Amino acid sequence: MDTRILSLAATQARGLAIDAVHKAGIGHLGLPLGAAEIGAVLFGEALEFSPTDPRWLNRDRFVLSAGHGSMFLYAWLHIAGYDLPIGQIRNFRQLHSMTPGHPEFGETEGVEATTGPLGQGVGNAVGMAVAAKQCAALFNTAAHCILDHHIVCLAGDGCLQEGVAQEACSFAGHFGLDNLILIYDANDVTLDAMADVTQSENVSAKFKALEWNVWEVDGHDMEKFLAVYLEAKGSDNGRPNLIIARTEIGRGIPEVAGTNKAHGEGGAKFAESARAALGLPADRLFYVSDEVHAGFAKRNETRQLVRAAWGRLFDAWKSANPALAELLESGVERRTPSTEELFEAIPAAPAKADATRNSGGVVLNALAEKLPLLISGSADLHGSTKNYINSSKDFTRDNRLGRNLRFGIREHAMGAIVNGIAYHGILRASGATFLAFADYMRGALRLSALAKLPNFQIFTHDSVGVGEDGPTHQPVEQTSALRLIPGLDVIRPGDAEETAGAFVAAVSNTAGPTALILSRQNLPVLSSIPADRRRLGVLRGGYVALAETTTLECVLIASGSELQHALAAAPKIGPGTRVVSMPSPHRFDAQPADYRESVLPAACRRRIAIEAGVTAFWWKYVGLDGEVIGIDRFGLSAPGEIVMTELGITAEAVVAAARRIGV
Repeated sequence: MDTRILSLAATQARGLAIDAVHKAGIGHLGLPLGAAEIGAVLFGEALEFSPTDPRWLNRDRFVLSAGHGSMFLYAWLHIAGYDLPIGQIRNFRQLHSMTPGHPEFGETEGVEATTGPLGQGVGNAVGMAVAAKQCAALFNTAAHCILDHHIVCLAGDGCLQEGVAQEACSFAGHFGLDNLILIYDANDVTLDAMADVTQSENVSAKFKALEWNVWEVDGHDMEKFLAVYLEAKGSDNGRPNLIIARTEIGRGIPEVAGTNKAHGEGGAKFAESARAALGLPADRLFYVSDEVHAGFAKRNETRQLVRAAWGRLFDAWKSANPALAELLESGVERRTPSTEELFEAIPAAPAKADATRNSGGVVLNALAEKLPLLISGSADLHGSTKNYINSSKDFTRDNRLGRNLRFGIREHAMGAIVNGIAYHGILRASGATFLAFADYMRGALRLSALAKLPNFQIFTHDSVGVGEDGPTHQPVEQTSALRLIPGLDVIRPGDAEETAGAFVAAVSNTAGPTALILSRQNLPVLSSIPADRRRLGVLRGGYVALAETTTLECVLIASGSELQHALAAAPKIGPGTRVVSMPSPHRFDAQPADYRESVLPAACRRRIAIEAGVTAFWWKYVGLDGEVIGIDRFGLSAPGEIVMTELGITAEAVVAAARRIGV
């Protein structure tokens, strides 16, 4: 596109940002103004996408990691012809608009990831690059290359200061993700102060040490930026690419440009003078000229030719490779076999006590045979989390088909990368670590729930039953804390058959993420409960594990390793005692009212919940007349059974509680 048109577009994109933030009275102007020329080059020339087919499989993915600069993305999506009318730009940050304060996946066409918490988008982009590499290796053939797109991410100083981004960039360098282009909007400013107040590292040297290609360029010189971008796109030396683009934050508002005051809405009060200085018409707010619209429409005509040519290539590939085409379609549509088929693939549990992490490994490997697009990773803990897919090998520079990801000791990046794999839209991804370390990746888990991503994470070593490692590795609050994330299905199974149900629930859940909470210590086989009831009961979140044999007097509610104690206590309490297994409160609460009433009758107010963790969560099920047996303190360093007994997680404690409430 003509540089003059791109320059006009950059000016008018600045105007859209100024007008939107000024009208809303809140927002972030710094990046949209400072990176306007970068946006013009990307959306006006460099990126390949299709506004009329925004989910086109071979589009370049653009991630705005610095999501606070959302008006950058909204302005360019509008100018580039996406379905984002100017009326939605006018409604920036307003109720039910397509332009929320930070970009949200699924709410606005062209938004590839939900971003805002700094650094997460960098990790998402790395995950997309992983997925793109694996999908290219899986689906491209010698005759037809249908997937060869790039992942482009724009990040700022705040993103690169966050640990999650550093972890992800280290991962990307090691695994040679040369389809990734990270643009660093280097404006030397953070929110509170100039960047040199908090950072002094040599970013170029750091990324070169991480095995990245690095370029530095004036981010306002569009011709030079495009040349560097094309060089990065064409690199084939097995290194990801960093473009350090030097920009002036808030360019276009002289009163704040180049200072930390430009980061937020500080410059919005100068909107009138800024618009005049930029040459924007005083009587037309939210202005994009016909000339700019026409220039971008012309560029989109060539994009449509690329898209059409790809469509013909794809049709030829599909005809030549019907099995691969069916597999690809199943991934895009998030199709999974029926729960019946999945359960049939899982062998019956052996009649011996075992840790649910071990049972989980067996189940995962059985399901991996039915789900060829399922990939699994661990934060340097495969030997402990037991989630290695034995029929495959590692994902490496030399083996992009490996279904096992070795994340290293990078839990936070693992969460963001797994999210990125889901955003890419074909593969199903999972990760694993110890439950005590879930807090390292909570930000990514929260975003996966917000974006409704069909991931699952495996958390083993689920309680004080870990034993000798002591309180640093003994989770007590993590399970309940994860349950508080809206949309995250947290499942804590009580034995091998419930574990089968938990994994089937996880892979069948295409509407959001799942967290599987598994034990390190051996748990008995709960053979008094039919295997089918255990498996299917998990899918409903809670079920009657042991029914009363006379008038109902008391209900015991338990999850995970404590289900055994409730079952052992019930006959000692009396024949009117019911035991309810509650592996997933999230699922149980979503059941019809009549089912919930059949499991937990409102008329029975004598209820006891037991779980080896904090007690607060369970009071909603036991009411004011009930009791909760749990652990409202940190653990102890001793053998697991001794710790459980010392902290009162026993069948005897359940019996004593029943006597206290009058059973």
